[in-house]
Amino acid sequence: MSKHIEKLKKQLVEVAEVVNSFQSEAVQVRIIDRLLEVMIESEKTDAEGAELFSKKGRRMRIEDENGAMPGRKKPGATKILNQLLNTDFFDTQRSISSIANYCKEQYDSDFKTSELSGILLKLANENKLRRERSNENNRFEYIRA
Repeated sequence: MSKHIEKLKKQLVEVAEVVNSFQSEAVQVRIIDRLLEVMIESEKTDAEGAELFSKKGRRMRIEDENGAMPGRKKPGATKILNQLLNTDFFDTQRSISSIANYCKEQYDSDFKTSELSGILLKLANENKLRRERSNENNRFEYIRA
């Protein structure tokens, strides 16, 4: 972090004379604002999704389309199942194994059926899903409640 701040200080010293040549403080602030935005954008492309710093020095998280941080672990089963609840996935009955296969194909997350069963039971207890026994194989299937 100190390396990042030192680099920023050096760059600000280099542009200070030009910025201070403007009489209006508002103009000076807008110039610095724009410079920081450009620096942040260039850091984004350099870091490719790593943690970045905003104008106020706070860390910013860059997430991919699945809500995961690049270079970090994938979203968990609970998060993925809750995302599936917001789609039409559970409009038809699904077995635990078909849910696990779908997660592997669509989210590149290889969940064991034992990992999913507890979460699915919880969603059924919360009346978000209905849990019904299949007549064919006597196993549970899940459908939107």
